[in-house]
Parts: sequence; structure tokens; C-alpha cells
Amino acid sequence: MSDHPGTLHTQGPLADTQARVAALQQRAQVAGVTLRSPPPLPTGCCGRGCNGCVWEGFYAAAAYWQEEAEWRLQGQDGP
Repeated sequence: MSDHPGTLHTQGPLADTQARVAALQQRAQVAGVTLRSPPPLPTGCCGRGCNGCVWEGFYAAAAYWQEEAEWRLQGQDGP
């Protein structure tokens, strides 16, 4: 298994992020709250561990999406 975060599909950061997004989407559906779409997975990673890798941007965007989703579920407009 590779150490690259985008290749860890059954465990690790990607699986954790996808599980949190799915849980928030489920909570929103049950609560009748509309959330914007989560960020898409990167498609242009070269796998060389670049400084500023597209996966760093994805995880930052996913963290913001999760924060915003929590705010909306609490009845607030967002961060």
C-alpha cells in the first residue's frame, strides 16, 4: 500500500474524510438541511509528494466543507 494519501481507500485519511462527509450528508438529509456538494477528488496528482500537492488542497477544502456543514446543521449560515 502506498503512503500517498489519495491511494488509501479502505483506511487512512481519504477513507476517514469520505466517512465524515457521508455521515454529515446523512445527518443533513434526515434534518432536511441542504448542503452544497463536497469537494471533488483530485485527478491530477503525479504521486511525487510535491509541496502543495493537489491532495493538500483537497483535504483543506474537505475540512472547510465539513465545518460549513456542521454550522448549517446547527442552523447557522456558516463560518
